[in-house]
Amino acid sequence: EAVQPGGKVLPVEEFRTDRWKAIDADVRYAADKIVREKTLPISKLSAHLIMKDGVLTLAPLDFGVAGGTLRSTIRLDGSGKAGNTIAATAKVQARHIQIKQLFPTIEQMQATVGQVNGDAQLSATGTSVAALLGSSNGEVKALVNQGTISKMLLEMMGLNVGNIIVTKLFGDKPVELNCLAADFDVKKGVMQ
Repeated sequence: EAVQPGGKVLPVEEFRTDRWKAIDADVRYAADKIVREKTLPISKLSAHLIMKDGVLTLAPLDFGVAGGTLRSTIRLDGSGKAGNTIAATAKVQARHIQIKQLFPTIEQMQATVGQVNGDAQLSATGTSVAALLGSSNGEVKALVNQGTISKMLLEMMGLNVGNIIVTKLFGDKPVELNCLAADFDVKKGVMQ
């Protein structure tokens, strides 16, 4: 059995790509409703999985998430051309994801409205999930347009202890958010 080291979040168990050539498959799956815990804001799923000659493709892998959609195209090449190493590519589009629904159990997020749109395009090679993300290259972009955010949440993010106490005493107030944009360049697993 693989043992996950303490303090490591991403799985370090190595892929066993020697098994990937044992079967070819073409599977479509759709779920119009997903019964889940409140902490997981997924409502539906649509996937087309193709396994051929040791190459696994998910085109698409779509989720209904927090009132919006998460559309992915993922390719994992475990054909053995590079030993046990997988060459992976992923394209992900997030559209109209509602911030409030994305964090249903965080009280301060319930005062937050607005939506997130984003795109990611990554490529990597590795023998495990951790190795893939640790060697990834590409870009991640996100845009939050027009909404409000909890003043308490902003103070907590900035660790402004004095302001947190004042906000607790006199009540939380919404702060208008015009726009927030992020554009990360990813090189060798480091986002800047």
